Order: sequence, then structure tokens, then C-alpha cells
Amino acid sequence: MARYTDSVCRMCRREGTKLFLKGEKCFSTKCAVQNRPTPPGQHGQARQRKASEYGLQLREKQKARRAYGLMEGQFKRTFVRATGMKGITGENLLQLLELRLDNVVYRSGLASSRPQARQFVCHGLMTVNGKKVDIPSYTCKVGDVISVRSTRKDMAHFQIVKEGISRVVPQWLTTDAANLTATVSALPARDDVDLTLQENMIVEYYSR
Repeated sequence: MARYTDSVCRMCRREGTKLFLKGEKCFSTKCAVQNRPTPPGQHGQARQRKASEYGLQLREKQKARRAYGLMEGQFKRTFVRATGMKGITGENLLQLLELRLDNVVYRSGLASSRPQARQFVCHGLMTVNGKKVDIPSYTCKVGDVISVRSTRKDMAHFQIVKEGISRVVPQWLTTDAANLTATVSALPARDDVDLTLQENMIVEYYSR
């Protein structure tokens, strides 16, 4: 399956909720979900049939996968990894997704969206504990310090970040905007997830 290249706002409308894929636009009055709260396409405004139990489970899985920007195989491998961890599988899955390097860069305010954060990581703009890491799926650990490479700190985007991060940063991250760094100070809890997800349905989907 190829990576989605169409308008990301269509994905938000399809899922019926904000996936926060367009940065500041998602927090403005220009948000497509607010202005056109119907599924995309010619028949988007037509009366929708009641989804089956399987359909609801699939929608939750797709919502999470699209929000974090994972391909189907990547998402399934993350789920399998979550099943091997101690604790509740659904919460383990969300924790692994939150600890992805691209998500940490986004949640810390160093990037305005997850797609932008992924681009920063892939282009080698970020370091973890002083070493360049260009793998978006890299799993951060408690104590890891994520920062912008010194040679990239003069970029216009990061100059704006230095002036202050307007978005609320979750408690499990400690951000130093002036130095463009973020520290993973704790493991993310279920309440720290900024998306409306029913992870139990994702578990049920893969348990069929």
C-alpha cells in the first residue's frame, strides 16, 4: 500500500474527528471538520447506514493509524509489540505510538503537526541524546533528550518556536523552547493522548 498523498483534511472528515494533521489550521476556524462535518465524496451528505461492530472496530483502527501516520504493516507490528508487554494491551499500544520520535517532536511543540515532525526526523534535523536519529519510528525512553541539530536551529520555523510554544505540552514531556530541546520525563499515561480513540475496539479488531 502506497502512502496517502491526497488532502489530509479528507481523512479527518472521513473519520469525523480532528486528527491534527495540518498544524495550526486544525486549531483555527479554517478546519475542514468544523466547516464540512460530513464524509468526503459525492454522497458524503447522504444518510449514513449504521455501521456494524466490525465496521466500528475498523474505523477506530484506521483513525489511530492515520493520526500517527503509520502504514498498515507498521501499525500491526506495533500492536503485536504491545501484546508482548505487561499491562493492558490497548494502553500499551497508545504508549508505544506516543513514544515514537516523530510524535515526541510534535507533542513537544518543536513541530506544528505529526507529518511535519516526521519530515524533520527523516531529513536528519533531530538528535536524541546528542546523536542524529532519522528514524521516525524510533521509540524514545524516559530520560531521552530530543533536540534540534545545532546547524538547523537558525531555520525560520525554529526561530518562531524559540519565541514560545503556544500548544499545551503533555506532562510526560519537559520542553525548553529557548534551547529547542524536549526531555521525556515520564511514560505517557492514557489521559495524555490528545486524540479521541477507543483502543479497546482496536484490540477487538486484531483479536478476530
